[in-house]
Amino acid sequence: MRFLSGDLGIIANPKRLILSAVSAKNSYCQIERGIMSGTVKILGANWCPDCKRAKQFLSDQRIPYSFVDVEIDEVAHQRTRDLNGGKLVIPVVEFPDGTVLIEPNNSELAKALGLKITAKKTHYDLIIIGAGPAGLTAGIYAAREGIDTLILDRGALGGQAGATERVDNYPGFPDGITGGALAELYVKHAQRYEVEMLSGVAIDRIVRRDKNIEVITDQQEVYCAPAVVLASGSTYRKLGVEGEDDLIGSGIHFCATCDGPFYRGAKNLIVVGGGNSGVEEAIFLSQFAEKITIIQNLPELTASTLLQEKVFSDPRFQVRTSTNVIGFTADQQGKLATVEVETEGEKSAIEANGAFIFIGLTPNTSFVQGTLDLDSGGFVITNQTLSTSMEGVYAAGDVRQGSTKQIASAVGEGAAVLLMVRNYLKSM
Repeated sequence: MRFLSGDLGIIANPKRLILSAVSAKNSYCQIERGIMSGTVKILGANWCPDCKRAKQFLSDQRIPYSFVDVEIDEVAHQRTRDLNGGKLVIPVVEFPDGTVLIEPNNSELAKALGLKITAKKTHYDLIIIGAGPAGLTAGIYAAREGIDTLILDRGALGGQAGATERVDNYPGFPDGITGGALAELYVKHAQRYEVEMLSGVAIDRIVRRDKNIEVITDQQEVYCAPAVVLASGSTYRKLGVEGEDDLIGSGIHFCATCDGPFYRGAKNLIVVGGGNSGVEEAIFLSQFAEKITIIQNLPELTASTLLQEKVFSDPRFQVRTSTNVIGFTADQQGKLATVEVETEGEKSAIEANGAFIFIGLTPNTSFVQGTLDLDSGGFVITNQTLSTSMEGVYAAGDVRQGSTKQIASAVGEGAAVLLMVRNYLKSM
């Protein structure tokens, strides 16, 4: 997540102490002077999903924390720049012992806090890896079947759906619903059935031992069950060109919902990718910038006809097909200045305030490489029963080869895979 927007809120749990500062300028200074001594400090923005996740993680663990909005607090704003080498990257999380984490995941937060996040037991009927729509649905169905289940997720409960600005095509919500609200409903539903769920737990590997599968976390905790469901989802893919890594967080982004608000009033934003995801994000970004340039390496956009009509009927959009991004250059302040492209052998540079990359997804399957059969893209290969190449291991949702990458489909697969697991457990 990156920089901008929101208001001051300094909250501590479990006492839920709320501090109203005289002015936003003084809030970070007041914290530094010890008004909130002993608490974790989060520098971020209220619209930032990663900031919300970090706050939620701390709240769930009953860790007192203070939050300062870097948009309205000048001291926090400069502090963020100082800690990021001049960049505005959030969240920044500071701990009482002086430890500072930049954009930490939940495992890193837990480690810095000295927390040991472990399950109640070591043996279950079913372990589900991934707490997105597919994993949580499977967990809900499992609980209803009386199947003792543990759900583990390296990120926040609710999965990638929680970072989606709005979901308008999910049945039952005719007026649409924010991704965060939908993810929260999934989690609450699972909690109603007392499904045991752990966030911030990354998986190192899975191993079959006789009739059980061992799930080993990155902290070398070992949980075992006769059945495992992989619902670990996927992450956005990078271009891998010169300048990309140096400018991530300083002009290059992978989430329009997360970082689009930073570019209010921008003259030109680049969107790389002409599929549904890329064009949808381009349309979302059009509320912030005067012009949106969509770059597609194929001769035509591959987005749906409806999305293409929206783009081609709006003069704010420029579409460049048969074009490849070959690099990014920075200005003297270290921010994105130009996007270097090549179109049919001719190279050129496009001035841009920001670039958003949507060229596909990489499945979160590193922990099963060499263990399960994967396709060339790294997605898990399954048969008609959603089972994998390892007996007792199933897959559902975005991590699976042939999945549609849609929330409704993930929910359906979560239900279907649990029925397959139920039959498998009965046969043992």
